Amino acid sequence: MNPVEPVRETVNIARIAAGGDGVGKLGDGRTVFVPRTAPGDLVELNNLQLHGRFARARLLRVVEPGPGRTQPRCPHYEQDECGGCQLQHLTNEHQLAAKRAIVGDALRRIGHLEVDDSEVEPSDREWGYRSKLTLAVAAAGRRIGLHRYDRPGELFDLTRCHITAPSLMDLWEEVRSHRGLLPAAAKTVVLRLDREGGRHLLVQVMGQRSWSEAQALHDRLAAQGKTATIWWSPEGGAPRVVAGAPTAYPATVFEQVHPGLGDQIRRFAVDQLGEIADRHVWDLYAGIGETSEMLTERGAKVESVEVDGRAVAAAERRHSVPADRVQRHVGRAEHLVDRLRRPDMVITNPPRTGMDARVVDAIRAAGPRRVVYVSCDPATLARDLARLTAPPDLSDSSALPSYRLTALRSFDLFPQTAHVESVALLEAV
Repeated sequence: MNPVEPVRETVNIARIAAGGDGVGKLGDGRTVFVPRTAPGDLVELNNLQLHGRFARARLLRVVEPGPGRTQPRCPHYEQDECGGCQLQHLTNEHQLAAKRAIVGDALRRIGHLEVDDSEVEPSDREWGYRSKLTLAVAAAGRRIGLHRYDRPGELFDLTRCHITAPSLMDLWEEVRSHRGLLPAAAKTVVLRLDREGGRHLLVQVMGQRSWSEAQALHDRLAAQGKTATIWWSPEGGAPRVVAGAPTAYPATVFEQVHPGLGDQIRRFAVDQLGEIADRHVWDLYAGIGETSEMLTERGAKVESVEVDGRAVAAAERRHSVPADRVQRHVGRAEHLVDRLRRPDMVITNPPRTGMDARVVDAIRAAGPRRVVYVSCDPATLARDLARLTAPPDLSDSSALPSYRLTALRSFDLFPQTAHVESVALLEAV
């Protein structure tokens, strides 16, 4: 008797979920999440996994393509199932539509806010925009690259990343050909481009105490016109330059990996505060101080908070702001906000995890007239906006004041991926 072939289910994809998976409905009514699918696709599923009220599956084949489906530009996207991008199979127009829906859905479903989908400002560049790329190392350096999209334990060897700046990829091409000079204990390789166009190669290791070939690698790169500052980041030690410029840009501190659009977002966020001359403004999660500088240029008096002391030191070196205009604090925002002077306004740009509840409560207790929230994750934005806009208990005289959402705009900071940046303006009720 011939074995019975398993039944393969076919579904229509209705939308894109946060994270980039396509969303459809199984015949039993369960929602199914399928990576690499597009709205309007009719697809046949493979490797169906049922999880209570939802399911996950892999794409076996596209029976009928949706209107937004396109051929991915990067060979790694399909051949190696690269996890660095999630939406290369969508046209730019349909990527923007998906991101509008992702933000709006999060604010309505998680934040319980009555809002329409906000417009998403397109990027100035759809390709070659990343100024930083972190690569994992496996098999004693024989594989250096990125993880597959749903298998974080599997690594493929990267040839070229099409969303990373071409000058960094030119550097990577040369580093790949001299990978034998990398330390045997390397765990990650970071390529970074600074604001002046300088290239950096940061190698993070576990256990190894020295890297004797660093200068040789630097010289090989320079001989091919691929000059870069070489950084060494040993286990338990501070990163340091081992070849190249001794007073290098601090390549280990956080900075937006799409600097041009990042500046545009900051300008938009500061604009939302309105007139700020001689106003006292909190700049929370301040990074290397770009927002603080914009605020002081417009006459504000700023107190900034940043957990990374190296970023604060970089801000002090890079920005010549009068001491009476900015006071910088190093530490976690949730530990410091209660010590700051009461603000007239607040701008906050937290990491993907959003703001600690103590920061939300401190903002509400301080009662600034306006709060601008810059977010890189719609889900945590929605959660924090729900906390900030929660109505006060009118029967409690000590209840914290509340805010209302008055403006929202999103930005396509990371084309070809499912990530989206948003700026929300809240005003005191």
